[in-house]
Amino acid sequence: MNFIEAENLTFRYHGSDEPVLNGLHLTIEKGSYTAILGHNGSGKSTLARLLCGLLTPDEGTVRVAGIDTSDEERFYDLREKCAMIFQNPDNQLVAGIVEEDVAFAPENLGLPREEIRRRVDEALSVVGMTDYALHATAKLSGGQKQRVAIAGVLAMRPDCIIFDEATSMLDPTGRKEIMAAIKRLNETYGITVLTITHYMNEAVEADRVVVLNHGQIYMDGTPKEIFSRVDELKEVSLSAPQVTELLHLLNKDGFSFPKGLLHTDEAADALQAEWNARGCKPLTDLTHERAPYTPNPPVLELKDVSFVYGEGTPYRKVALDHVNVAFPKGEIIGVIGHTGSGKSTMASLLNGLLKPSEGTVLLDGKDIHADPKKLRTVRSRVGLVFQYPEYQLFEETTAADIAFGPKNMGLSAEDIDARVKKAAAFCGIHDSAMTRSPFDLSGGQKRRAAIAGILAMEPEVLVLDEPAAGLDPMGREEIFSGLVEYRNARGATLLLISHSMEEVARYADRILVLKDGKVFLYGTVEEVFGRADDLSAASLDLPQITKLFLELKKRGMTDASDVYTVPYAKRRTEKLYDEK
Repeated sequence: MNFIEAENLTFRYHGSDEPVLNGLHLTIEKGSYTAILGHNGSGKSTLARLLCGLLTPDEGTVRVAGIDTSDEERFYDLREKCAMIFQNPDNQLVAGIVEEDVAFAPENLGLPREEIRRRVDEALSVVGMTDYALHATAKLSGGQKQRVAIAGVLAMRPDCIIFDEATSMLDPTGRKEIMAAIKRLNETYGITVLTITHYMNEAVEADRVVVLNHGQIYMDGTPKEIFSRVDELKEVSLSAPQVTELLHLLNKDGFSFPKGLLHTDEAADALQAEWNARGCKPLTDLTHERAPYTPNPPVLELKDVSFVYGEGTPYRKVALDHVNVAFPKGEIIGVIGHTGSGKSTMASLLNGLLKPSEGTVLLDGKDIHADPKKLRTVRSRVGLVFQYPEYQLFEETTAADIAFGPKNMGLSAEDIDARVKKAAAFCGIHDSAMTRSPFDLSGGQKRRAAIAGILAMEPEVLVLDEPAAGLDPMGREEIFSGLVEYRNARGATLLLISHSMEEVARYADRILVLKDGKVFLYGTVEEVFGRADDLSAASLDLPQITKLFLELKKRGMTDASDVYTVPYAKRRTEKLYDEK
């Protein structure tokens, strides 16, 4: 039985001649679990809003449980049937206290007080926010807000939930918990689930994967069927799980591993079967390809820094607790930590948006707050891209937004124009987007515009809070490659705050791990990822490819456990089969 039926779906945004969706047909079975993938601008979020009735199509029809979404008289009936969780949780938090926000929808459904209490407690437990029930929503981190937003929808118990990048701001453990909750809602309660994601490891948990490309369905099948087509996915700016991509690359070099293996254990089984068949010996050459680490002098330092939100109020919360850390000049430092560990607070402290409750922030050895008149100079030297790009976009056009910083630096019109064009090209912003309002851009495009606006000022230090959130896999690679190029060209220091272990492992020189507002670990990639148990204790995880090699190590095939990227894993694996 179909729960959602979309026929000949076409939609254009106001002022645009190009349709975002163009004659799309899609049916979703009741009780199914579908993942929707696609590059930025492919129409995923627009489709989600059309399917739950937040937008109405220009052409075609959408029916949800038999309700035509364009029927205004059935609007509230539709809301009870289908709910949506947005990319940015601030778009759907309505109350000042966590439990009041979660209770909002059940109250509006007219449920008995006891049932509301039960649903609120259960929903907060599912998302791991029980201890925050009485906290102020405004004081939560981005990831914590997302958990509350998810809990608010879970408490409604709708027949269908659409998740639009709902886990993008969560730490790895948080993502696992939410994905397990989604699976449980689907399997136990029969809730129809649609999840839009750029995390391929999330998509493999679905029963069905639909890939969009330029407003049309490009692929449709089981996860195994879809991810067997690695090259075709890359053609539309997508990717496959790391272990799937590894076996695909090995097959291109003459191996014959099964296609579409998605999980660590099944990939390890395939590798071991080939290893046994060839009569190989364990790989013991553990020479790593990374150059020895030699730290540069620090450009930014936190000296005994603490920061407290809501001091003197019942909502007092210690975000950072006596942190001492130095960030070397010209390096890329990955900053990771569980949701609420203090990462975003630290970012705001580093360029003077926040002032420490205790301690000192030093730039080139000088207290950035010693002379308030010089804070403007500090902020031009230390650029900050926020966790949510909407917070720093405000001009009428994207071009004007990118130009805002250079204009305030007093540059000439020619220099401003040159910097705007350079930053836009660097971030992959097309000319057609430059004349549009930045608020009409997709989430991923907004993030590119926000980064471009900071890069146009050419800062010495760049602090990026989840710089790749909302970007498709190829978009992430473009942004990170560009940031590395920027670092190399200008000798800039980059702080990459991220929940993606794969990205941090690939691009960082060092990794800082925060836990409960304190420095938990700080060292090279090898030093930090070599402590898997400690990372797990900090609600973090290892890259999937690293887990694969740890499994191979358990099976006696290799001593290598310092494998963090697919290209390096490929070279290691090929060497594994050379050992006879």
